[in-house]
Amino acid sequence: MTVPTVAPIRLVCLDLAVTTIGDIALIERAFAEAIATQGIVPGTGAYARAMVHVHRSRGRSTIDVFRGIFPANEAQAQAANLTFERSCEGTIERAGLAPPPGTTEVLDKLRGSGIRICLITGLSRTTLSRVLGTLGWVDKVDLAVCPEDAGRGRPWPDMILHSVLRLGIDDVRHVAVVGETESDMIAGRRAGAGITAGILTGAHSKERLISGGASHILPAITTLPDLILTTDAQPAVGTH
Repeated sequence: MTVPTVAPIRLVCLDLAVTTIGDIALIERAFAEAIATQGIVPGTGAYARAMVHVHRSRGRSTIDVFRGIFPANEAQAQAANLTFERSCEGTIERAGLAPPPGTTEVLDKLRGSGIRICLITGLSRTTLSRVLGTLGWVDKVDLAVCPEDAGRGRPWPDMILHSVLRLGIDDVRHVAVVGETESDMIAGRRAGAGITAGILTGAHSKERLISGGASHILPAITTLPDLILTTDAQPAVGTH
């Protein structure tokens, strides 16, 4: 099969929560705590079902995840989401954050090559600002976008397209979307991104990433520059 050459990448939209922070346990603890405050406690069938929903929905806006768990009660969903945000911020304040090894170097290498960086997240603006401040990344990225900024979270393409407009990218084919969930891949595909790269260090398997529309599969974020800085990069997955 002949594979078309991808367009040179001018903007990389990176998932924040795991691709660049790497703490899956922090996020899962916050979801579990939030669900428990609404009467769904560990050891019950309801809890098991809720956590399966959380895993399947990773990458989406957190409020949308809770709306899926409490579909008939917006007040419960909002209360759980507030607890989730407070749990995340409390953990960050107590323990700090550390990105996966090599992540900061990846950001520096890409930006040093003239590529813009946008961090994308399903977290709130308040928590996003706390994360960036804790990591000291305010000056390491060109933009950070959450659902509040763009209208809808993943799997919709709104945040990616918002970054394209904000950063003045001429063509969506010059965008690479990089994440670790099926929702990241779906959002990138819907936005028309030239590359949708799935990272295998996060929540979803290679099969889930490919089913979402991944054009490339990477073992870790440290391999990203080799893909992005090669203008004739070929897809790393055989078929989808």
